[in-house]
Amino acid sequence: MGVFSNGVLVSLIVVVASLALSSSSVHGGDFFQDFEVTFGDGRVKRYGGGQLLSLTLDRDSGSGFRSKKEYLFGRIDMQLKLVAGNSAGTVTAYYLSSEGPTHDEIDFEFLGNVSGQPYTLHTNVFTQGKGDREQQFHLWFDPTKDFHSYSVLWNPQMIVFLVDNVPIRVFKNHEALGVPFPKSQPMRIYSSLWNADQWATQGGLIKTDWSQAPFTAYYRGFNTNPNHAAATGGFTGGGWQNQELNAWNRRRLRWVQKYYMIYNYCTDLKRFPQGAPVECAHA
Repeated sequence: MGVFSNGVLVSLIVVVASLALSSSSVHGGDFFQDFEVTFGDGRVKRYGGGQLLSLTLDRDSGSGFRSKKEYLFGRIDMQLKLVAGNSAGTVTAYYLSSEGPTHDEIDFEFLGNVSGQPYTLHTNVFTQGKGDREQQFHLWFDPTKDFHSYSVLWNPQMIVFLVDNVPIRVFKNHEALGVPFPKSQPMRIYSSLWNADQWATQGGLIKTDWSQAPFTAYYRGFNTNPNHAAATGGFTGGGWQNQELNAWNRRRLRWVQKYYMIYNYCTDLKRFPQGAPVECAHA
């Protein structure tokens, strides 16, 4: 990894991420004013005047919420503390989506696991109703022990997925190559906690242990910056519409993808025997 050893770079990333978290607004938005419950009856709870929210899953139902507003470009931040213990079979989804059969969507999904085994962070990008652009990661920390920030930076040039302000994935605008890019459909923010034990953990081999229910995930620190996609720095370019990752963030992106990426649709030759999708050659 260049002049950095893996251990030194981990330490640097932890320091930078800690500074980014401490400088961000832990209180952020208001879960009463900014969001509405989508399903789950009393399984969505809000605390501290709307500064903290929890979702619960039991044998009868999961739960979810969505933003009252729609967003077209900008930066979305949310801090999550995921289901602890044996979370196998559960999925905590946090994503942006428009509506309709040709919807656009930007996904974070956290696939639970048995105790002691890591969560899988599943990411995807849908354009005009088509996804199939999955990349999956393990995290370099335990996401159940404390809150961590998960962010989407979205401008007309690219979509960046960030974890604790560390970029883990970039999806660039390759419309010139015939690849659709989400740029015209405003999206709402959604989140849900639900049972997906038919596929979520080890391909569905491990089922949800309902004796561990209820399962609970927590949210805080919601923040949006709709007109300045690089509010925390780390990007180059004049206006926010044209920002790109700077050298330091490109290095951090390579580090995550080298050591923590566990699946990349671009390298799945069985899935794409005729060759990877066109955007993969220009990532």
